[in-house]
Amino acid sequence: MPMSKDQFGRKIDYLRISVTDRCNYRCRYCMPEEGITLMAHEKLLSFEDIEFFVKVAAQEGIKNIRLTGGEPLVRPHLADLIKLLKQIEGIEDISITTNAALLPRFADELKAAGLDRVNISLDTLDPEAFKYVTRRGKVEEALAGIECALAYDFAPVKINTVVVRSLEQDFESFIKLAYEKPLSVRFIEYMPVGDSAGFDETGWSIEDTIPSKELIHTISELGEKMGLGPLERLDDNRVYGHGPASYYSFEGAKGSIGFINALSNHFCFKCNRLRLTSEGELRPCLFSDLEYDLSEAIKTRDVEKTREGLTEALKTKPLDHHDRIGTDRLMSQIGG
Repeated sequence: MPMSKDQFGRKIDYLRISVTDRCNYRCRYCMPEEGITLMAHEKLLSFEDIEFFVKVAAQEGIKNIRLTGGEPLVRPHLADLIKLLKQIEGIEDISITTNAALLPRFADELKAAGLDRVNISLDTLDPEAFKYVTRRGKVEEALAGIECALAYDFAPVKINTVVVRSLEQDFESFIKLAYEKPLSVRFIEYMPVGDSAGFDETGWSIEDTIPSKELIHTISELGEKMGLGPLERLDDNRVYGHGPASYYSFEGAKGSIGFINALSNHFCFKCNRLRLTSEGELRPCLFSDLEYDLSEAIKTRDVEKTREGLTEALKTKPLDHHDRIGTDRLMSQIGG
C-alpha cells in the first residue's frame, strides 16, 4: 500500500498539527470557562520535533500543513516554525486556523516566514453574542484580524462559522461580509466534540445542528430579500484549499459562501487528512478516539518508528465516523 493512500485508497496529503493546547478565548464548544489542565511544557513537541515529523511525513506523501491549537498564535515565535516547515522538500502549502485576535501583532513576521493562508474562526458578528460564545473576546478584534489578513494578501482568507440553531446567528451580516469582501465564509454544521468526557457547557445538543441543505435554502432566501439574486453553485476549483466545503456565491459578490456538512451528509469518503496533537499523538480521524503515541519516536528522531506510526494510522483510518457524536478529548486538545 503506497504511504500516500490509506486502506480505502484515499489520498492522504494533508496534516493538521496542533502546536498548543492554550487559547486566549474560552469558546463554549471548545474549552471550559476555567480552562483545562494545561500540558507541561516539556511534553509539548518542540519546533524541531515538529520539523522532524513533517520531514518524515513529507517523504510519505504529505504536502499540505495546517497549524492549529488551541490558538496557534499564543505559541511564542510561531513564525520560526513556519520558516522551518517552509524549507522542507515536498511541502507545498502552510496555513493556520486562528481566532485572529493576535493576527495584527504577528502578521508581518508570519508573512515573511512564508505562511500562505489563514482561516479565521468567527461564529457571530453580533458583539454580545460574540462575547457569549467566546466568553472573553471582542468582535472588533476578529474584524481587525480579518482586515489584517486581507492587507497582507493571505489568500484565500476563509471565515469558519459553526452554525448552531439555538444561537440565532446573524446570517445576513455574513452574507454581506462575503458579498463586499474577497472572503470565503464557510458555514460548518455544529458537531458535539468532547461530550464523552462529560464536557457540556453549551446547552447545545445534536438538535442544534442545522443541516447544510436547510441552511443553503435559508441563505438563498435571505440573499433574495437583500436584493442579491439567487445563490449559485460554484466550481469548487475556484476556491483554493484542501477541505471539504461546497461553494456558492451571489452574482457580483467579491467572495463566496461555503457549506461543510460534517454530519448531515458527511464527506468521509474523500477525507485526506491526519492530525498530530501538540504532545505527539497521531490521530487518524477527528471523531475516533484512536491515537498513536509517536512522542518518543519523534523526540529520539527515530525515522523508522515514526514511519511505522504513520503506516499504522493509515491502515486504521476508518471509512467514516458512523455518525458518532462526542469524543473523549476536547477540541482544544485535539487540534480543530
